[in-house]
Amino acid sequence: MSASTYKQKHHKTKIVATVGPACETYDQLKNLVIAGVNVFRLNFSHGSHEDKKKIIDNIRGINKELNCSVAILGDLQGPKLRVGEIENNRLDVKEGDILTFTNTKCVGTIEKIYVSYPNLAGDVVVGNTIMIDDGKIEVLVHSVEANGDVKVKVTLGGIISSKKGINLPDTKISLPALTEKDLEDAAFIIKEELDWVALSFVKRVADIEMLRGILNEHQSNAKIIAKIEMPEALTNIRDIIIASDAIMIARGDLGVELPVEKIPLIQKELIRKCIHRAKPVIVATQMMESMIDRVKPNRSEITDVANAVIEGADAVMLSGETATGQFPVLVIETMRKIISEVEENGYKYNRSEDLKPQPHSPSFLSDAVCYNASKLSEDSNANALVGMTQSGYTAFMLSSFRPQSPLFIFTKKKSLVNQLSLSWGVKAFYYDKEESLDEIIKDQIQVLKAHGFVNTGDVVINTGSTPIQLHLPTNIIKINKVD
Repeated sequence: MSASTYKQKHHKTKIVATVGPACETYDQLKNLVIAGVNVFRLNFSHGSHEDKKKIIDNIRGINKELNCSVAILGDLQGPKLRVGEIENNRLDVKEGDILTFTNTKCVGTIEKIYVSYPNLAGDVVVGNTIMIDDGKIEVLVHSVEANGDVKVKVTLGGIISSKKGINLPDTKISLPALTEKDLEDAAFIIKEELDWVALSFVKRVADIEMLRGILNEHQSNAKIIAKIEMPEALTNIRDIIIASDAIMIARGDLGVELPVEKIPLIQKELIRKCIHRAKPVIVATQMMESMIDRVKPNRSEITDVANAVIEGADAVMLSGETATGQFPVLVIETMRKIISEVEENGYKYNRSEDLKPQPHSPSFLSDAVCYNASKLSEDSNANALVGMTQSGYTAFMLSSFRPQSPLFIFTKKKSLVNQLSLSWGVKAFYYDKEESLDEIIKDQIQVLKAHGFVNTGDVVINTGSTPIQLHLPTNIIKINKVD
């Protein structure tokens, strides 16, 4: 399919797809874009930098061929805790068994199991719960030995196999958010100019500031996604949302670290908080996992995706479904159909009544302009709501009102064009002219008309700032009819 015949899908809730062996070639990735992908996630827990480089080049080639702006998200592994090699890759443990966790490498047996966490003995206390393999096996800390070993008593038995993950829901982990591997991966992400970087196991604002410092030092335009997957993050969530550029609700580890019944309301509350702060929010993990090897999702998965859309998520994310699944294109098409059905028939648009500008905010005046532009687009049933931005703030703010009118953003900062593909409802264009405001608005409308987004007689709400040369925050609204 050529760029001239391709028309990008315009579902407002965006789709993030993880790249893996099932979809890493040029043609496979292109088919996913045509099916509706807005952002590709590269998981740095797997694969080499050389492999990632090929995928990045493929995505950029597709953007050029199809004249689209699919973003690339680099997801750092973080301090993943695992057991080591297990003898014969199978250790059957039963309730009441006493196991010994050690930080000395060995092949795991009923006598001793290596854990990739050097300070385990320093962080845990007697009575702490430790979960293995996403909670399939549970143990309690029985004693902490002087030599650094930790003895645990099995409370929920099962089979332990090699390299399975460990969760410490009762323990404050002292490991830094950025490991040596993460620092190497971050350097690669900066060099390759990826659009977004996701920081795993965020606990506090300092974790984000550490990564922000590295990005700033190298003058990187990459924006930071804080992955919420630990209880400690929830206690600091207001500050974490403010400090980050976006949030990912990583329900996998979060569902192991916390009682499962708490996850739905946590998801709902995090989405609400992010919308109120005009920060994109992604709902991730096991959204359509049954489609890894099936052509139709479970009914519960359909409802899960639909509920994330109804709650107002900016994006929904697929992991194994596209990375290793048998039907990556089909799962994207299915997810897009669910999103489109909800957006057409059951979505709460125009949420400006819930998001009135706050007088104490340093951006109060521009917030008020965006708020009223969104209200005006609703009142006039506008065919387009248009914003201009250099930082991305106006785009995120207009998006947070969830306008029913199609939302278009023009920016002279090239990196933002792809980055805004993560943000709800946004279609971004690169535009670098600085003439009179009237000429810029006229140009913008002509661009939209040329792409078929508006037609003669349509109503367009434009926002911008004047004087143009001062690059002030958004300070004007203009209503136009397309000539």
